[in-house]
Amino acid sequence: MEIIRVTDGDHRVIEPEWLRRAEAVHRQLRPKLPADYSGKMRAIFATGGEMCIAVREGQVVGVAVFRWFENTHAGRKFYVDDLVTDEAARSSGVGHALLAFLERLARSRGCSGLELDSGTHRQRAHKFYFREGFVISSFAFRKEFE
Repeated sequence: MEIIRVTDGDHRVIEPEWLRRAEAVHRQLRPKLPADYSGKMRAIFATGGEMCIAVREGQVVGVAVFRWFENTHAGRKFYVDDLVTDEAARSSGVGHALLAFLERLARSRGCSGLELDSGTHRQRAHKFYFREGFVISSFAFRKEFE
């Protein structure tokens, strides 16, 4: 398995074909992404997002969207927006490989850890995160606007 950067550190798409090929796997986590997937992702990248993918035998088997920033609570914070493994490749090391790559990248940027949010209904994902050494550090609250 190979981890490929779709964007560079300046948030530019450096692998447009891999971006296109990542869409089907990414939609397994985010089915409501707009029809213009590339346009939406480029907007995410323009606000600080980056992307890498896991590729096995020429196929995208995992997608990670991430960013880092500094805040008053955590200092340099490395946040994983999306982490998804293709349903057919789950429990085969894809998520572990993506997280290991992200951890190396976060450490190289001076971040003290990885952070992510996971919906309360994603219990299989939570078991995975616990196995990977994540802990529940806080509750996230959200207020939807009408």
